Amino acid sequence: MITGAIAVMTSGGDSPGMNAAARAVVRTAISEGVRVFGIYNGYKGMLADEIVELNSRSVSDLIQRGGTFLGTARCKEFKTEEGRRKGLDNLQKHGIEGLVIIGGDGSLTGGSLLSKEGGIPIVGLPGTIDNDVWGTDYTIGCDTAANTAVDAINKLRDTASAHRRIMIVEVMGHTSGWLAMTSGIASGAEYIIVPEVKYNIDEICEDIVDSYSKGRRYTIIVVAEGACSGVGLKNVVQDKTKIDTRVSILGHIQRGGSPTLEDRIKASMLGERAALGLISGVSDVIYGFDEGKIVTINLFDSVNNTKPLDPELVRLASVLV
Repeated sequence: MITGAIAVMTSGGDSPGMNAAARAVVRTAISEGVRVFGIYNGYKGMLADEIVELNSRSVSDLIQRGGTFLGTARCKEFKTEEGRRKGLDNLQKHGIEGLVIIGGDGSLTGGSLLSKEGGIPIVGLPGTIDNDVWGTDYTIGCDTAANTAVDAINKLRDTASAHRRIMIVEVMGHTSGWLAMTSGIASGAEYIIVPEVKYNIDEICEDIVDSYSKGRRYTIIVVAEGACSGVGLKNVVQDKTKIDTRVSILGHIQRGGSPTLEDRIKASMLGERAALGLISGVSDVIYGFDEGKIVTINLFDSVNNTKPLDPELVRLASVLV
């Protein structure tokens, strides 16, 4: 049981809803009579002692904001045992007895090492637009990012139709095709290319040429960046089809923006559960969602397993796309 102080940090790529989660951690801890510190700029800030005590007002006017008020940064030094010892020393200097980490696989892996080597209680919250953390159906920010991608594809469809073009839309996802698959299905894309599913570009191009000969005015191809380069794909498709082909790389626009209702509510629920769990003595877990309910996931299991792309999404795409 923690009665003194806990800390909260965000790490890795920012995602909409991180502020809502951190806000919930802070206000829940305070309501339980526990002090709470914010670690600014991720693990880099932990090593630089950018650790500040927060109060309820510190997290006001945040729930509607994208990004993360705590900031995030890469930190090679933390990947070393000496670096993690330095970070632990800084936490102990402030009397911090437990830590909530909001981030993706890499960030949560860092937390698991900190727990193993330093013995400090760690609770993780999955924060990544890729929705690729093992053990949970949902990660903070994925809903907002998918809606951002769908909105962009809807707009690109208009100009593709006007010019009878093939439009290739590259979305984020180095190893996970969740964002491409969901946004592609939801926007009615003709083709979706993801790292987890094999594809035949010759067959796709033949199908496109045939559909244009029958009167189709446009084609939308959504591709995850980890499957192939949007630019490279554009060159191949245009060469094979002889149809005007353009590419739009959505890039970091997918990370920003005001979080959706789902990301605000679910992030807040996870933040509250993380603070209560940590204070009550829980450690080495991640809180996530399974079929709409909060579940507890073993931290070490999560960071050592790879989340597969939902086969139901793949099946649905095969029927609808």
